[in-house]
Amino acid sequence: MENPPASGILAPIHDDLITVLSIDGGGIRGIIPGVILAYLESQLQELDGEDARLVDYFDVIAGTSTGGLVASMLAAPSPKAKNRPLFAANEIVPFYLQNSSQIFPQSRGLLAPVINIGKALIGPKYDGKYLHEAIRKRLGDTMLHQTLTNVVIPTFDIKNLQPTIFSSYQIAMEPALDVPLSDICIATSAAPTYLPGHYFTKQDEQGKVIKEFNLVDGGVAANNPTLVAIREVTKQLIRNPNRSSVSPLDYDRFLVLSLGTGTNRSEHKYDAKMVSKWGIFSWLYNSGSTPIIDCFSEASTDMVDYHNCVVFSALQSEDNYFRIQDDTLKGDLASVDVATKENLDNLVKVGEQLLKKTVTRVNLDTGLYEPVPDRGTNEEELKRFAKSLSDVRKLRKSNSQDGK
Repeated sequence: MENPPASGILAPIHDDLITVLSIDGGGIRGIIPGVILAYLESQLQELDGEDARLVDYFDVIAGTSTGGLVASMLAAPSPKAKNRPLFAANEIVPFYLQNSSQIFPQSRGLLAPVINIGKALIGPKYDGKYLHEAIRKRLGDTMLHQTLTNVVIPTFDIKNLQPTIFSSYQIAMEPALDVPLSDICIATSAAPTYLPGHYFTKQDEQGKVIKEFNLVDGGVAANNPTLVAIREVTKQLIRNPNRSSVSPLDYDRFLVLSLGTGTNRSEHKYDAKMVSKWGIFSWLYNSGSTPIIDCFSEASTDMVDYHNCVVFSALQSEDNYFRIQDDTLKGDLASVDVATKENLDNLVKVGEQLLKKTVTRVNLDTGLYEPVPDRGTNEEELKRFAKSLSDVRKLRKSNSQDGK
């Protein structure tokens, strides 16, 4: 087996930025960041030519659950073209539209709610076979160290009750984490009650098992993996003796795009009077969703965003952190698995409409999202973001040619 590289990120150079793309978990709602990423890549192509791909511009791409799948699609090498990714960004949404109904087959008829409850009581709602086959077919034997840029994908070890982070930066220190990308995607997508947990092993060249993995959805640990990605880069900076002058708290060196998959926060589905009467069953299944999981994932997602807003603002680099999220989803749009054609098409429309919405940021006093003055729409901000990414890449090429 080919040995993993000794280091991950290219060390930042003078006046350079560390570029980070982070994608939340959210099942079929991965369509929403898919729309946004397709637009961003189209802007990069306008600047730098039609062969431009997101993987050329980001030092690290992080993703949880469905975001981990998108990250892998963007970063895995294509078997047909050297140093080109498996998927262009505009191929992500078609993948969801073509495969989601088989990944999440829908029960139909008057008895559908009863059938769904019955499934929830006796095992995962879906067997995951189609998803696993689709992932393995596309990723093949690609190993973590073979991605075209660094990736960070959280999972959760259900046996040891602790996160397992699959990170390009970490495999030099912990080679047992250099496993097939397909296993990582299956594991990070194994949402409790929806899909089965994933067990696999890492073996040495003699076939001896050197590590066992008992994993479930990365959303249990970090549904919004932005902070995990920044942590991994910071660890790399700390380890690099040639960069002792670089402070890990230099957040102005980070250029971060964090993409949510939407939330139904504004729907106000629950209240204290309602949940005060709930027992175990109601917390696990209510109105077609899993309230306890919804609460934990939303809390995790928001805490990461709030933390980043506070830190970037405190270090006067808030313009380097760009979060796109829609908190107005309702009904089926907020689900992770209602994979009807109508709902999938509507999610595409949500992504397109989100591009036209005003840039928002968390108010550090109220915790609520508010429009950012003079920043325009998400579409306009993405154009500026694309220009920054392009400038960073051109600076690196120039410095490389000058021998810096």
